[in-house]
Amino acid sequence: MAMRAVGENILRVLRQLRGPDTSDAVLEATALIVGALFLILGFAIGLPVFWGKELAISGAGSIGSFAAYGGAVTGVLAFALGRVAARPQVPAPDGTRDGFSVPGDRLRWYDLAAIAFAHAAIAYLGWLGIAELLERSFTDAPVFPFPGAVLIGVALAVTAYVTFLSAVALTPMVLSLVLAVFLVVGAFAAMLASSDIHWWRDNLSALGMSTNSASLAFAVTLIIAGVMVTTIARYATAGLPVDDPVDRRGRLIVRGGLILMGIFLACVGIFPVDEFFLLHNTVATGMVVVFAVIVVGLPWLLRGIPRVFVVFGWVYVLVIILLAAFFAVGYYNLTAVELIAAVLIFSWIIVFLRTAGSVGPERRRASATA
Repeated sequence: MAMRAVGENILRVLRQLRGPDTSDAVLEATALIVGALFLILGFAIGLPVFWGKELAISGAGSIGSFAAYGGAVTGVLAFALGRVAARPQVPAPDGTRDGFSVPGDRLRWYDLAAIAFAHAAIAYLGWLGIAELLERSFTDAPVFPFPGAVLIGVALAVTAYVTFLSAVALTPMVLSLVLAVFLVVGAFAAMLASSDIHWWRDNLSALGMSTNSASLAFAVTLIIAGVMVTTIARYATAGLPVDDPVDRRGRLIVRGGLILMGIFLACVGIFPVDEFFLLHNTVATGMVVVFAVIVVGLPWLLRGIPRVFVVFGWVYVLVIILLAAFFAVGYYNLTAVELIAAVLIFSWIIVFLRTAGSVGPERRRASATA
Protein backbone atom coordinates (compact mmCIF):
# COMPACT_ATOMS: atom_id res chain seq x y z
CA MET A 1 0.00 0.00 0.00
CA ALA A 2 2.80 2.38 0.83
CA MET A 3 4.53 1.75 -2.51
CA ARG A 4 1.23 2.23 -4.31
CA ALA A 5 0.71 5.56 -2.56
CA VAL A 6 4.22 6.66 -3.51
CA GLY A 7 3.56 5.67 -7.14
CA GLU A 8 0.30 7.62 -7.21
CA ASN A 9 2.04 10.69 -5.81
CA ILE A 10 4.74 10.47 -8.48
CA LEU A 11 2.13 10.24 -11.24
CA ARG A 12 0.23 13.16 -9.76
CA VAL A 13 3.36 15.30 -9.76
CA LEU A 14 4.20 14.28 -13.33
CA ARG A 15 0.68 15.25 -14.45
CA GLN A 16 1.39 18.75 -13.22
CA LEU A 17 3.93 19.04 -16.01
CA ARG A 18 1.26 18.86 -18.74
CA GLY A 19 0.52 21.89 -20.79
CA PRO A 20 2.57 24.77 -22.16
CA ASP A 21 2.39 26.72 -18.92
CA THR A 22 4.64 24.34 -16.99
CA SER A 23 6.87 26.41 -14.73
CA ASP A 24 10.55 25.87 -14.12
CA ALA A 25 9.79 25.56 -10.40
CA VAL A 26 7.59 22.51 -10.99
CA LEU A 27 10.22 20.91 -13.21
CA GLU A 28 12.90 21.55 -10.60
CA ALA A 29 10.74 20.19 -7.79
CA THR A 30 9.92 17.06 -9.78
CA ALA A 31 13.59 16.51 -10.60
CA LEU A 32 14.41 16.76 -6.89
CA ILE A 33 11.69 14.22 -6.08
CA VAL A 34 13.04 11.82 -8.70
CA GLY A 35 16.57 12.30 -7.35
CA ALA A 36 15.40 11.69 -3.78
CA LEU A 37 13.67 8.45 -4.81
CA PHE A 38 16.84 7.15 -6.42
CA LEU A 39 18.83 8.24 -3.35
CA ILE A 40 16.61 6.08 -1.15
CA LEU A 41 16.66 3.23 -3.67
CA GLY A 42 20.45 3.27 -3.97
CA PHE A 43 20.92 3.26 -0.20
CA ALA A 44 18.32 0.52 0.30
CA ILE A 45 20.01 -1.74 -2.25
CA GLY A 46 23.59 -0.88 -1.37
CA LEU A 47 23.44 -1.40 2.41
CA PRO A 48 22.46 -5.10 2.42
CA VAL A 49 24.76 -5.85 -0.53
CA PHE A 50 27.75 -4.20 1.16
CA TRP A 51 27.00 -5.36 4.69
CA GLY A 52 29.91 -7.14 6.34
CA LYS A 53 32.38 -6.26 3.59
CA GLU A 54 35.26 -3.88 3.08
CA LEU A 55 35.07 -2.64 -0.48
CA ALA A 56 37.68 -1.15 -2.78
CA ILE A 57 37.04 2.20 -4.43
CA SER A 58 37.53 0.92 -7.98
CA GLY A 59 37.92 -2.40 -9.73
CA ALA A 60 35.74 -5.49 -9.92
CA GLY A 61 33.09 -5.62 -7.18
CA SER A 62 34.01 -2.14 -5.92
CA ILE A 63 32.01 0.92 -5.00
CA GLY A 64 32.98 2.47 -8.32
CA SER A 65 31.71 -0.42 -10.43
CA PHE A 66 28.47 -0.54 -8.42
CA ALA A 67 27.94 3.19 -8.95
CA ALA A 68 28.79 2.87 -12.65
CA TYR A 69 26.31 0.07 -13.37
CA GLY A 70 23.67 1.60 -11.11
CA GLY A 71 24.23 5.01 -12.71
CA ALA A 72 23.74 3.55 -16.19
CA VAL A 73 20.42 1.96 -15.23
CA THR A 74 19.39 5.12 -13.39
CA GLY A 75 20.23 7.23 -16.45
CA VAL A 76 17.90 5.21 -18.67
CA LEU A 77 15.06 5.19 -16.12
CA ALA A 78 15.36 8.90 -15.29
CA PHE A 79 15.49 9.80 -18.99
CA ALA A 80 12.34 7.76 -19.59
CA LEU A 81 10.60 9.51 -16.69
CA GLY A 82 11.61 12.87 -18.09
CA ARG A 83 10.22 12.07 -21.52
CA VAL A 84 6.98 10.82 -19.96
CA ALA A 85 6.75 14.12 -18.14
CA ALA A 86 7.43 16.07 -21.35
CA ARG A 87 5.29 13.99 -23.73
CA PRO A 88 1.86 15.32 -22.70
CA GLN A 89 2.96 18.84 -23.45
CA VAL A 90 1.32 20.37 -26.51
CA PRO A 91 3.57 22.00 -29.11
CA ALA A 92 4.66 25.59 -28.67
CA PRO A 93 2.41 28.36 -30.10
CA ASP A 94 4.35 28.22 -33.38
CA GLY A 95 3.74 24.46 -33.65
CA THR A 96 7.29 23.35 -32.81
CA ARG A 97 8.43 20.92 -30.15
CA ASP A 98 11.61 19.26 -28.86
CA GLY A 99 13.65 22.28 -29.89
CA PHE A 100 13.03 21.80 -33.60
CA SER A 101 12.48 24.89 -35.71
CA VAL A 102 9.96 23.25 -38.05
CA PRO A 103 6.34 22.71 -36.91
CA GLY A 104 5.39 19.05 -36.70
CA ASP A 105 8.93 17.69 -36.59
CA ARG A 106 10.00 15.89 -33.45
CA LEU A 107 12.41 13.33 -32.09
CA ARG A 108 11.63 9.74 -33.11
CA TRP A 109 11.81 6.76 -30.79
CA TYR A 110 15.20 5.69 -32.16
CA ASP A 111 16.57 9.21 -31.58
CA LEU A 112 15.40 9.08 -27.97
CA ALA A 113 16.83 5.58 -27.53
CA ALA A 114 20.26 6.77 -28.70
CA ILE A 115 20.14 9.85 -26.46
CA ALA A 116 19.02 7.78 -23.46
CA PHE A 117 21.86 5.36 -24.10
CA ALA A 118 24.28 8.30 -24.26
CA HIS A 119 23.10 9.53 -20.85
CA ALA A 120 23.55 6.02 -19.45
CA ALA A 121 27.04 5.81 -20.94
CA ILE A 122 27.98 9.22 -19.50
CA ALA A 123 26.91 8.03 -16.05
CA TYR A 124 28.68 4.69 -16.44
CA LEU A 125 31.97 6.07 -17.76
CA GLY A 126 31.83 9.12 -15.53
CA TRP A 127 31.48 7.16 -12.29
CA LEU A 128 34.15 4.69 -13.42
CA GLY A 129 36.53 7.57 -14.11
CA ILE A 130 35.79 9.29 -10.79
CA ALA A 131 36.30 6.00 -8.93
CA GLU A 132 39.62 5.41 -10.69
CA LEU A 133 40.76 8.94 -9.79
CA LEU A 134 39.73 8.48 -6.16
CA GLU A 135 41.46 5.10 -6.03
CA ARG A 136 44.71 6.73 -7.10
CA SER A 137 44.19 9.50 -4.54
CA PHE A 138 43.33 7.14 -1.64
CA THR A 139 45.57 4.16 -2.38
CA ASP A 140 44.39 0.92 -0.68
CA ALA A 141 41.75 2.78 1.35
CA PRO A 142 38.74 0.54 2.20
CA VAL A 143 35.10 1.65 2.06
CA PHE A 144 32.79 0.43 4.83
CA PRO A 145 29.15 -0.63 4.24
CA PHE A 146 27.21 2.34 5.60
CA PRO A 147 29.21 5.17 3.97
CA GLY A 148 29.43 3.04 0.83
CA ALA A 149 25.64 2.76 0.65
CA VAL A 150 25.33 6.52 1.19
CA LEU A 151 27.79 7.19 -1.62
CA ILE A 152 25.88 4.89 -3.96
CA GLY A 153 22.63 6.66 -3.10
CA VAL A 154 24.17 10.07 -3.78
CA ALA A 155 25.64 8.87 -7.08
CA LEU A 156 22.26 7.58 -8.28
CA ALA A 157 20.48 10.71 -7.04
CA VAL A 158 22.83 13.06 -8.91
CA THR A 159 22.52 10.94 -12.06
CA ALA A 160 18.72 10.88 -11.87
CA TYR A 161 18.42 14.60 -11.18
CA VAL A 162 20.64 15.71 -14.06
CA THR A 163 19.26 13.19 -16.55
CA PHE A 164 15.63 13.99 -15.75
CA LEU A 165 16.13 17.71 -16.34
CA SER A 166 18.03 16.99 -19.55
CA ALA A 167 15.20 14.78 -20.85
CA VAL A 168 12.43 17.24 -20.01
CA ALA A 169 14.14 20.23 -21.64
CA LEU A 170 15.78 18.48 -24.59
CA THR A 171 16.82 21.01 -27.24
CA PRO A 172 19.53 21.10 -29.92
CA MET A 173 21.81 22.99 -27.53
CA VAL A 174 21.25 20.44 -24.75
CA LEU A 175 21.93 17.60 -27.17
CA SER A 176 25.16 19.22 -28.36
CA LEU A 177 26.28 19.62 -24.74
CA VAL A 178 25.42 15.97 -24.04
CA LEU A 179 27.57 14.96 -27.01
CA ALA A 180 30.47 17.15 -25.86
CA VAL A 181 30.33 15.91 -22.26
CA PHE A 182 29.98 12.32 -23.41
CA LEU A 183 33.05 12.56 -25.64
CA VAL A 184 35.18 14.18 -22.92
CA VAL A 185 34.07 11.74 -20.21
CA GLY A 186 34.45 8.74 -22.49
CA ALA A 187 37.90 9.77 -23.70
CA PHE A 188 39.25 10.38 -20.20
CA ALA A 189 37.69 7.15 -18.90
CA ALA A 190 39.43 5.22 -21.67
CA MET A 191 42.75 6.96 -20.96
CA LEU A 192 42.52 6.23 -17.23
CA ALA A 193 41.56 2.60 -17.84
CA SER A 194 44.36 2.01 -20.34
CA SER A 195 46.73 -0.85 -19.46
CA ASP A 196 49.39 0.78 -21.65
CA ILE A 197 50.52 3.98 -19.97
CA HIS A 198 52.43 5.00 -23.10
CA TRP A 199 49.53 4.50 -25.53
CA TRP A 200 49.93 8.09 -26.68
CA ARG A 201 53.25 7.26 -28.34
CA ASP A 202 51.36 5.33 -31.04
CA ASN A 203 48.01 6.95 -31.81
CA LEU A 204 44.58 7.55 -30.34
CA SER A 205 43.32 4.24 -31.72
CA ALA A 206 45.80 2.40 -29.48
CA LEU A 207 43.22 2.82 -26.71
CA GLY A 208 40.87 0.61 -28.71
CA MET A 209 43.28 -2.27 -29.32
CA SER A 210 41.93 -5.60 -28.16
CA THR A 211 45.00 -6.07 -25.95
CA ASN A 212 44.28 -2.82 -24.09
CA SER A 213 42.01 -2.90 -21.03
CA ALA A 214 40.48 0.39 -22.22
CA SER A 215 39.22 -1.11 -25.48
CA LEU A 216 35.60 -1.47 -24.31
CA ALA A 217 35.36 2.09 -22.97
CA PHE A 218 36.96 3.46 -26.13
CA ALA A 219 34.70 1.44 -28.45
CA VAL A 220 31.50 2.29 -26.56
CA THR A 221 32.40 5.98 -26.59
CA LEU A 222 32.89 6.09 -30.37
CA ILE A 223 29.88 3.91 -31.21
CA ILE A 224 27.44 5.95 -29.12
CA ALA A 225 28.98 9.22 -30.31
CA GLY A 226 28.46 8.04 -33.88
CA VAL A 227 24.81 7.31 -33.21
CA MET A 228 24.39 10.73 -31.63
CA VAL A 229 25.97 12.44 -34.64
CA THR A 230 23.37 10.79 -36.89
CA THR A 231 20.66 12.12 -34.54
CA ILE A 232 22.23 15.57 -34.63
CA ALA A 233 22.16 15.39 -38.44
CA ARG A 234 18.34 15.48 -38.31
CA TYR A 235 18.30 18.17 -35.64
CA ALA A 236 20.80 20.38 -37.44
CA THR A 237 19.15 20.20 -40.86
CA ALA A 238 15.46 20.07 -39.92
CA GLY A 239 14.97 23.84 -40.04
CA LEU A 240 16.89 24.50 -43.23
CA PRO A 241 14.79 25.95 -46.09
CA VAL A 242 13.68 23.45 -48.77
CA ASP A 243 11.36 25.57 -50.92
CA ASP A 244 13.86 25.68 -53.75
CA PRO A 245 15.03 22.38 -55.38
CA VAL A 246 18.66 23.52 -55.01
CA ASP A 247 18.19 24.11 -51.29
CA ARG A 248 16.40 20.78 -50.92
CA ARG A 249 19.25 18.94 -52.64
CA GLY A 250 21.84 20.80 -50.58
CA ARG A 251 20.11 19.95 -47.33
CA LEU A 252 19.93 16.29 -48.37
CA ILE A 253 23.65 16.21 -49.15
CA VAL A 254 24.65 17.89 -45.89
CA ARG A 255 22.37 15.63 -43.85
CA GLY A 256 23.69 12.56 -45.64
CA GLY A 257 27.28 13.69 -45.09
CA LEU A 258 26.73 14.16 -41.35
CA ILE A 259 25.04 10.77 -41.10
CA LEU A 260 27.96 9.21 -42.97
CA MET A 261 30.38 10.85 -40.53
CA GLY A 262 28.41 9.32 -37.65
CA ILE A 263 28.52 5.88 -39.26
CA PHE A 264 32.26 6.16 -39.88
CA LEU A 265 32.84 7.29 -36.29
CA ALA A 266 30.91 4.29 -34.96
CA CYS A 267 32.90 1.99 -37.25
CA VAL A 268 36.16 3.33 -35.80
CA GLY A 269 35.01 1.91 -32.47
CA ILE A 270 33.58 -1.30 -33.91
CA PHE A 271 36.74 -2.29 -35.79
CA PRO A 272 39.91 -2.17 -33.58
CA VAL A 273 43.04 -1.03 -35.35
CA ASP A 274 45.05 -4.14 -34.38
CA GLU A 275 42.49 -6.54 -35.87
CA PHE A 276 41.09 -4.51 -38.77
CA PHE A 277 43.95 -2.21 -39.66
CA LEU A 278 42.92 -1.34 -43.22
CA LEU A 279 39.20 -1.01 -42.48
CA HIS A 280 39.82 1.01 -39.31
CA ASN A 281 42.09 3.49 -41.07
CA THR A 282 39.74 3.71 -44.05
CA VAL A 283 36.70 4.75 -41.99
CA ALA A 284 38.78 7.09 -39.82
CA THR A 285 40.21 8.83 -42.87
CA GLY A 286 36.82 8.77 -44.58
CA MET A 287 35.25 10.69 -41.70
CA VAL A 288 37.79 13.50 -42.09
CA VAL A 289 37.36 13.54 -45.88
CA VAL A 290 33.55 13.77 -45.61
CA PHE A 291 33.93 16.58 -43.08
CA ALA A 292 36.23 18.50 -45.43
CA VAL A 293 33.86 18.03 -48.39
CA ILE A 294 30.87 19.32 -46.38
CA VAL A 295 32.78 22.32 -45.04
CA VAL A 296 34.30 23.34 -48.37
CA GLY A 297 31.03 22.92 -50.27
CA LEU A 298 28.83 24.53 -47.61
CA PRO A 299 28.27 27.91 -49.38
CA TRP A 300 26.97 26.08 -52.47
CA LEU A 301 25.02 23.41 -50.58
CA LEU A 302 23.40 25.78 -48.05
CA ARG A 303 23.16 29.16 -49.70
CA GLY A 304 21.62 30.81 -46.65
CA ILE A 305 24.40 29.86 -44.26
CA PRO A 306 26.24 32.88 -42.80
CA ARG A 307 29.53 33.58 -44.58
CA VAL A 308 31.36 34.02 -41.28
CA PHE A 309 30.53 30.40 -40.43
CA VAL A 310 31.76 29.27 -43.85
CA VAL A 311 35.11 30.99 -43.25
CA PHE A 312 35.17 29.49 -39.76
CA GLY A 313 34.88 26.00 -41.28
CA TRP A 314 37.49 26.64 -43.96
CA VAL A 315 39.97 27.72 -41.30
CA TYR A 316 39.33 24.43 -39.48
CA VAL A 317 40.03 22.43 -42.62
CA LEU A 318 43.26 24.37 -43.24
CA VAL A 319 44.39 23.72 -39.66
CA ILE A 320 43.74 19.98 -40.07
CA ILE A 321 45.76 19.98 -43.33
CA LEU A 322 48.57 21.84 -41.55
CA LEU A 323 48.53 19.28 -38.73
CA ALA A 324 48.76 16.46 -41.27
CA ALA A 325 51.78 18.16 -42.82
CA PHE A 326 53.42 18.46 -39.39
CA PHE A 327 52.86 14.73 -38.86
CA ALA A 328 54.29 13.92 -42.30
CA VAL A 329 57.56 15.70 -41.49
CA GLY A 330 57.74 14.19 -37.99
CA TYR A 331 57.07 17.41 -36.06
CA TYR A 332 53.85 16.08 -34.44
CA ASN A 333 53.04 12.50 -33.54
CA LEU A 334 49.76 10.97 -34.74
CA THR A 335 48.05 11.19 -31.35
CA ALA A 336 48.39 14.98 -31.24
CA VAL A 337 47.04 15.30 -34.78
CA GLU A 338 44.06 13.03 -34.06
CA LEU A 339 43.17 14.78 -30.79
CA ILE A 340 43.27 18.28 -32.25
CA ALA A 341 41.39 17.21 -35.39
CA ALA A 342 38.69 15.54 -33.27
CA VAL A 343 38.26 18.68 -31.16
CA LEU A 344 37.97 20.82 -34.30
CA ILE A 345 35.46 18.52 -36.03
CA PHE A 346 33.13 18.13 -33.07
CA SER A 347 33.29 21.79 -32.11
CA TRP A 348 32.31 22.59 -35.71
CA ILE A 349 29.35 20.20 -35.50
CA ILE A 350 28.15 21.82 -32.27
CA VAL A 351 28.40 25.34 -33.72
CA PHE A 352 26.76 24.17 -36.96
CA LEU A 353 23.84 22.86 -34.94
CA ARG A 354 23.19 26.34 -33.57
CA THR A 355 23.92 28.18 -36.85
CA ALA A 356 21.68 25.96 -38.99
CA GLY A 357 18.89 26.32 -36.45
CA SER A 358 18.88 30.09 -36.98
CA VAL A 359 18.90 29.96 -40.79
CA GLY A 360 15.41 28.51 -41.30
CA PRO A 361 13.47 30.96 -39.10
CA GLU A 362 15.31 33.94 -40.64
CA ARG A 363 14.52 32.78 -44.18
CA ARG A 364 10.87 32.25 -43.28
CA ARG A 365 10.60 35.70 -41.70
CA ALA A 366 12.22 37.25 -44.78
CA SER A 367 9.76 35.46 -47.05
CA ALA A 368 6.83 36.58 -44.93
CA THR A 369 7.84 40.24 -45.10
CA ALA A 370 8.69 40.17 -48.81
